Amino acid sequence: MSFSVPPTLEAELDELATHYPQKRSASLMFLHAFQEHFGHVPREAVEWTARKLGLQPINVYELVTFYPMFRQQPVGKTHIKVCRTLSCALAGSAELREHFCQKLGLDSHKHTPQTTADGKFTVEFVECLASCGTAPVVMVNDDLLEKVTVTEADRVLASGKK
Repeated sequence: MSFSVPPTLEAELDELATHYPQKRSASLMFLHAFQEHFGHVPREAVEWTARKLGLQPINVYELVTFYPMFRQQPVGKTHIKVCRTLSCALAGSAELREHFCQKLGLDSHKHTPQTTADGKFTVEFVECLASCGTAPVVMVNDDLLEKVTVTEADRVLASGKK
């Protein structure tokens, strides 16, 4: 697969870089733009960003691997993030994640993001979704769901199968 940055995206990134006194400071914004455009941050985008900003690729890789909001692989059309921090864990998030995995035929023992073969769903255990008082919480794409039950989980799956 050959990688290319569409001219409109490159122009947007060039303009964006002008807002920073040091080129390196634009790195995070470049990565956000790539993820928004491609749905994830491809390896080639990391290398392209490094070249464009006069950095070593490791300087960009360290951002992609450190910040959990960046994805290095494509995700399903419905991206289900289940919070695993203490409040949610105590409220049953592990069981909720296991329920999602079982219903979708995914390995509930695997703790990395998993995508169904048809590409419709990705299930991921994530750190705090910042709604501890309404645990367990799940983020479905950009929607935060609070006090999620198995019944609610089944509704999420049913709506994503359409």
